[in-house]
Amino acid sequence: MTRTAIGATVVLLLALTGCSTTPEAAGPQPEPTQETTETAPVDVSAELRDLETEFAARVGVSALDTGSGSTVEYRAAERFGFASTLKLFAAGELLRQVPAEERNTVVTWTEADVAAAGYSPVTGSRVDTGLTLAELAEAAVRESDNTAMNLLLDRLDGPAGLERGLAELGDTTTRVADVEPGLNEVVAGNPANTTTPEAFTAALGALLAPDPLPAADRELLLDWMSGNATGDPLVRAGAPAGWEVADKSGGAGAIRNDVAVVTPPGREPILLTVLTEKEDPAAEYDDALVARAAGVVLTALE
Repeated sequence: MTRTAIGATVVLLLALTGCSTTPEAAGPQPEPTQETTETAPVDVSAELRDLETEFAARVGVSALDTGSGSTVEYRAAERFGFASTLKLFAAGELLRQVPAEERNTVVTWTEADVAAAGYSPVTGSRVDTGLTLAELAEAAVRESDNTAMNLLLDRLDGPAGLERGLAELGDTTTRVADVEPGLNEVVAGNPANTTTPEAFTAALGALLAPDPLPAADRELLLDWMSGNATGDPLVRAGAPAGWEVADKSGGAGAIRNDVAVVTPPGREPILLTVLTEKEDPAAEYDDALVARAAGVVLTALE
């Protein structure tokens, strides 16, 4: 994905805030110029390098202010493990592929499925009753439930099916190789289970644009993201006071990530991906690194 691809979502994302781009609403429009069609990225590389040194980590960010067109990019084309941020796109793909009336289909699983998947706070307590497809998607986004993610992947024709769905959104960078918990495993030099910050930011913009999902489904997905139980110490912690954050976090071992739609008061949303990885693969991730990186980016766009 390129900066041009990300920039193409500017007009589309205005739909999220109900803004109109018609001549009547917007007034006279200027003739396109180099200055109005492309904005130079905001440079926060020095601040992010300082964070990398402080936390002994690598940081990648890609942000797009959908109102002004301003971007922030740092290691935006480098690969990072995506961890559970991928669950956002699995839920979005379910909404895209499965008609609303079919999402009430109840799915069941076994205790063995839960044991194999690992972290499953919702599905672990519902083995006897099952959940609908919609409830599984919500559990995957809000609670980062691993068994729910695997059941979504089953419905989407596995990791390859989700990767095809991302490609239809324009993301030909992300490589989905495994189910939970294997999708957290990344091998240096191997693109399996990795993405880039710019690819995820562009994919998020494409997913939330008017064409892939009807308005009700976009609102549903954003509602699930707004209730993300694991996101409070991440982008939300770094955002300026009063800014709304809808996000999906991910973390495993040395990896800690967050993908977010951040809406300042009275402005169009900012799309933000923050991917981090400690230099020592045996080290534990640090929420504060994501929060502070987000704070640097969002302050620069304030």
